[in-house]
Amino acid sequence: MELRQIRYFQCVAAELSFTKAATRLHMAQPPLSRQIRQLEIELGADLFERLGRSIRLTDAGRFFLDQTTQITKRLDDITMATKRIAENQKKWFGIGFVPSTLYGFVPAFIRQTMALDEQAEIGLLEMTTLQQFDALKAGHIDLGIGRILLDDPQIERLVLIEEALVVVVPKTHALAARTELRLEDILPEPFILYPSKPRPSYADHVLQLFERHGHTINIALETNELQTAVGLVAVGLGITLVPSSVHRLHREDIAYIRLAAPTFTSPIMMSWLKSNETPFLKQVINLAKASALEHYAS
Repeated sequence: MELRQIRYFQCVAAELSFTKAATRLHMAQPPLSRQIRQLEIELGADLFERLGRSIRLTDAGRFFLDQTTQITKRLDDITMATKRIAENQKKWFGIGFVPSTLYGFVPAFIRQTMALDEQAEIGLLEMTTLQQFDALKAGHIDLGIGRILLDDPQIERLVLIEEALVVVVPKTHALAARTELRLEDILPEPFILYPSKPRPSYADHVLQLFERHGHTINIALETNELQTAVGLVAVGLGITLVPSSVHRLHREDIAYIRLAAPTFTSPIMMSWLKSNETPFLKQVINLAKASALEHYAS
């Protein structure tokens, strides 16, 4: 499938006429019809219903139009932004982030970064801490926000906060009425671990915390997403540990309970290339420090 075929399809869908679409595209009708037919063959679906001299979109065609319109609009935005950067109207600054950091100060920090310089194009990419390190070294991002303390001689790291971990239990659980739990209280419980992949990850961090205290946990299930883990807790399949900021994810069927284990924390850290000494990066780092300090001081 080629981008030009998608553009041809969108034009025919807009005109609902091969003849009018061919005129608009400055091409003959037979080649246009062949391109659309090749696209249909590749998709294994008819995109248009031929009704004598008129045509209309099939259900598959309407779905394909909706989805491809979103893709081409995003591509147009990327193309325009790339041109602005090339013309020195904008500078691109990529931020990689771990989703679980978005429950605390990070959203406010990103908003402040976007407002820091109107000539900066801020790109946001969801990725694990390990993926962030690779992306930093490849030049795909300028800053990473993660939770795993990995070592790399090319990467500078700064821990902004150590966030306490809390226990998530079903609302109907016998422990749900407690305001604080000890490690001994949760060790017998089936545990839902996340993310199961890729590794190393937050899952390994949690396992190491228990190991340092001489404990192992009874892993009942492993899943990839924090919200999935919380949902499975609500079902009653086990308990899990999440950073305390996740309590902003309000649900009526679970309870968040403080854990009486001061060393059970999860860091939020920034990472960047040691060789990157651009003034804008330094501004962003200082902004992140201030944003974290303000958030957790309030």
